[in-house]
Amino acid sequence: MFDVLGGRPLVALTGAGLSTDSGIPDYRGPGSPARTPMTYQEFVSGADAQRRYWARSHVGWARMAHAAPNPGHRALAALEDAGVLHGLITQNVDGLHSAAGHRAVIDLHGRIDTVVCLGCARRTPRVALQERLAALNPGFAQAAAVQIRPDGDAELAAADVAAFALAGCTACDGVLKPDVVFFGENVPRERVTRAYALVEAMEPAGGALLVAGSSLTVMSGLRFVRHAHKLGVPVVIVNRGTTRGDDLATVLVDAGCSEVLPALLATAA
Repeated sequence: MFDVLGGRPLVALTGAGLSTDSGIPDYRGPGSPARTPMTYQEFVSGADAQRRYWARSHVGWARMAHAAPNPGHRALAALEDAGVLHGLITQNVDGLHSAAGHRAVIDLHGRIDTVVCLGCARRTPRVALQERLAALNPGFAQAAAVQIRPDGDAELAAADVAAFALAGCTACDGVLKPDVVFFGENVPRERVTRAYALVEAMEPAGGALLVAGSSLTVMSGLRFVRHAHKLGVPVVIVNRGTTRGDDLATVLVDAGCSEVLPALLATAA
């Protein structure tokens, strides 16, 4: 890996496996439980689905909000500071890259710490909604028996969800949704365009694409690996377990990001 990446400018593509050491569960890593996330179509179907989502998310957020960047996040931020990493595309919504000090981040799937109104498109901080939901549902987050899932979600019993009180937009009373791309939604075109541009810039620069902590199961991330391979840009994948892009990789590293990325930083320093 170090032979391929050494001396090259890099663009990184990261996934949920990078954040597992921050206490945020992975979707598809080894040992991950089966999970069926709510789709956009289900969310907009009515208040019952929205109540189910926000009750689970209210509990999950109370725990997820305390997550901090781990050595993998910090190593990538340091590579950016050193001028080695020229851009970062993340499929994660946890905001931990920014918390680690990254400046050039494309949050491909949005950020869970922001809420958008489906009526007036107003964006507000998630922490403000969390306070409103806590006031409407006193003690709910503390009392619920849960299993935390990725993206600030949690498993709750149906009886716990039924009485959960929703909060509407403070400007228009519209339906609030986390400012993330749900399954069934499209990633905004301008984000995809910017991400492709980062990958394309590696071709004339003699750079490489570093994939960290992603199984590349969904096309949202895999397309950038395919694009790099088509351009002749080397692809290095660091991930526990196999990925959908293994046959496109120049180098595969079956290991954790918290161990490998600091080692990469040490060779680049």
